[in-house]
Amino acid sequence: MDAESVEDRNVDAPNTDAPNTGTSNTGTSNTDVSNTDVSGTDVSGTAVSDANTDARYPAHWEADVVLADGGTAHLRPIRPADADRLRSFYSRLSDESIYFRFFGPRPRLSDKEVAWFTTVDYVDRVALIATIGTEMVAVIRYDRVAPGEAEVAFLVEDAHQGRGVASVLLEHLAATARERGIERFVADVLPANMKMMGVLRQAGYTAESSFADGVVRMTLDLTPTETSTEVTIAREHRAEARSIARLLTPGSVAVVGVSREPGGVGQTVLRNLLAADFTGPVYPVHREARAVAGVRAHPSVSAIDDDVDLAVVAVPAEGVADVVKECAEKGVHGLVVVSSGFGETGDEGRARQDELARIARAYGLRVVGPNCLGIANTDPAVRLNATLAATVPDRGRVGFFSQSGALGTALLQRVAQRGMGISSFVSAGNRADVSGNDLLQYWEEDTATEVILLYLESLGNPRKFARLARRISRSKPIVVVKSGGTPSGHSARELGLPDSAVSSLFAQAGLIRVDDLIQLFDVGQLLAYQPLPTGPRVGLVTNSDALGLLAAGFCVSAGLSPRPPANLGASAGATEFGAALAEQLASDEVDSVVVIYMPPIPGASDEVAAELLRVSQGSAKPVLATFEGHLGMHPALRTGPAPERGSIPSYAAPEEAVRALAHVVRYATWRAHPAPPPPRLDDIDTARARELVARALGDEGPAPAPGAFAEPGPPVELDAADLLSCYGLSVWPAELVRSPEEAVDAAERLGWPVVLKVADPDASRRAGTVRLGLAGPDSVRHAYAEFAAQLGADTELAVQRMAPQPAVPTVVGVADDPGFGPVVSFGLGEVTARLLLDQGYRLAPLSREDAAELVRSVRAAPLLFGEYGYPPVAVDALEDLLVRVGRLAGDLPELARLDLDQVLVGESDVIVLGARARLCTPAGPRLDAGPRRLA
Repeated sequence: MDAESVEDRNVDAPNTDAPNTGTSNTGTSNTDVSNTDVSGTDVSGTAVSDANTDARYPAHWEADVVLADGGTAHLRPIRPADADRLRSFYSRLSDESIYFRFFGPRPRLSDKEVAWFTTVDYVDRVALIATIGTEMVAVIRYDRVAPGEAEVAFLVEDAHQGRGVASVLLEHLAATARERGIERFVADVLPANMKMMGVLRQAGYTAESSFADGVVRMTLDLTPTETSTEVTIAREHRAEARSIARLLTPGSVAVVGVSREPGGVGQTVLRNLLAADFTGPVYPVHREARAVAGVRAHPSVSAIDDDVDLAVVAVPAEGVADVVKECAEKGVHGLVVVSSGFGETGDEGRARQDELARIARAYGLRVVGPNCLGIANTDPAVRLNATLAATVPDRGRVGFFSQSGALGTALLQRVAQRGMGISSFVSAGNRADVSGNDLLQYWEEDTATEVILLYLESLGNPRKFARLARRISRSKPIVVVKSGGTPSGHSARELGLPDSAVSSLFAQAGLIRVDDLIQLFDVGQLLAYQPLPTGPRVGLVTNSDALGLLAAGFCVSAGLSPRPPANLGASAGATEFGAALAEQLASDEVDSVVVIYMPPIPGASDEVAAELLRVSQGSAKPVLATFEGHLGMHPALRTGPAPERGSIPSYAAPEEAVRALAHVVRYATWRAHPAPPPPRLDDIDTARARELVARALGDEGPAPAPGAFAEPGPPVELDAADLLSCYGLSVWPAELVRSPEEAVDAAERLGWPVVLKVADPDASRRAGTVRLGLAGPDSVRHAYAEFAAQLGADTELAVQRMAPQPAVPTVVGVADDPGFGPVVSFGLGEVTARLLLDQGYRLAPLSREDAAELVRSVRAAPLLFGEYGYPPVAVDALEDLLVRVGRLAGDLPELARLDLDQVLVGESDVIVLGARARLCTPAGPRLDAGPRRLA
């Protein structure tokens, strides 16, 4: 077993017993516990009062995590009340584990040691434990020994070594240490403890080691590196993929809550499992019946003699929690909860649903559901249909995820009717635990899955979803239908962004977003059976002039470039169609071909289909058809009894074929451009920016409480000029004025001509709040008087030097969305563009390619490129500004909002006329930031 997967034990612990125990003599190792103030405990280590501890307890450090083998555990800070749990944990350790930890034998921990280990201050002394069920299975700790430095030690129960516990604990402890100002860990390791050293080195941090006095001293710089980030992402991917593999490839299945009579939920699942000829044993569970559906029944899960890998739960909602605990004790790997009565029913059901997820994760189980249709795997080695749907499509290349249980049956029927196959199917229902993100991790690894279809009603962790999709879409296309709104039962909040922004962010990640379920399958069948096109040029072969012209028009509307249709006439047969298709595929001016075969009199369709298949076989260009109006994989257009690569998908009408092709062309174009590396920006000062933010929040915002993030207080509004200067951006100088003469004096200092405008940052959204091109004192006084008459003498005004013209006004912004994190927006500053909400969006940070796409994503973008009478402007400078703003947004989690209004894009440069920022103390780490955790 490799060093990463075999969790091992670090060394140093306080020398709390008599001397010469074999522990290293560094840092806290020679602490005398008898002289240590252990608040909150008596001499036996029993908790006396947790009041002070609870006040400091950092609840945001708690996390559910997926381990390397796909199981789960709960991580949290240690508490004095864990004394007995620590003793029980220690009693299960082997002599070797204790020796590697303490450098000598130590059969038990004294009461003083237990008190020392369980009572920490969460600042200079921190310990995290991993629990499964009610038992502690691992502990990790650090003790500060010098400014910026702490000793680290951890210990994993022998029965749970090799499950990735230590690696995930180290990730979380490193994050807490950085939060407390610790920059490096030190650890003393026995030379024989090679696995321990491997765990530390493989964390990806910069590591150094030295040898003295028979001990290896390792030092880890906790500054995140590209390697440490890659290690964390890779471990997350493997763990989550394995957790879903355990669900979809069980060796045995129990169905809990099977009724005697047909028609019940439990018996329906049981009969579907049997009908699919599941390759493993199936165990009905009924408290009284001896057999159900001809299969021997058991009174409980624990009464089953053999192992159970998967349990399908169909008992009333009130009894699900007890079933979860029983399954955990039995060693079940995962649950599918088809029972209803959870979040969809209101607050009481929501609480029951949260409790289900909490208990299952605490006991090491993943849960699909509740209120779901179930799961299916068409692999011949598994043949799993643990769903309420009697019809499951045949084996295919498509992985299909649906959050809706109610829609799931209809969706599976549609797939089957089209003749498409699936590799696996999961209906998540209320999505208390397993989500689309988990399935993406699994399908990325699954060689049987080449296309991923998602029907989403909510996004639990949108930023992680975008990150995973951007990576996976490079090798496997992902097609998404995102419904409007979030059902009440889902464990996810409403998205704060407009739907157009969600579409932009999906496009940035390479996702193919479609409008409805018909398009989902239209695009899916093309991707599953045909190669990707290399461009937008479309060849058209038809036996109807009218349909050919319609198809050409649809191509133009969809952004494709059609060639003149090859109209073969109504009487054309296999020979004519084969020759025309061959000519199109051979042309260097064609990237894909749409064949329209709609004979006025039914005839030799099988011969035509066979010729189309023969000619298209081996072509690198996709071929799709409207073949007699058939929708799906026409039997005559398949390469075998079941559709395989090279089968030609058919559509009911040419416009449906063209629409699907347009989606695929856009995806192929995105995929053909390699993922760009992060842009290098040498002239930025992140440290100074963080100092400015800390000073602003320290002076005006709430101070963080010891041991936790502060609750978000009132946001702090400030001029963002200094902040932007840290990222190589400057704001065009302006001066506030309170009288006509002050305005004239300011103009003299700034230089003529000037602008007089209302100082309110929101004024740019209103007409009549700016006077341009004021060339002398009299014009400034006159403009000032106009504003005073129009808006009142107390209106605050500002003078600014006139920016060079010609220039195109634009608006750049950042909003920290609760789900997606920092999002950069861009649009033109014209009133019409604002009214039409013509804005583009991208997740921060931005690559240069992201910035270029963002600029071109708005409908008014041609005005930046010299069209409609506007002069060409410095788009490259605008893109550089967007990259820098995106970097700023990614670096500063305290940035709640940033508005650059306006940004003038001139012929050679950009000028920021105004910049306002809103800062807020974050209540915790950003979503999808920091160490691994389940949402």
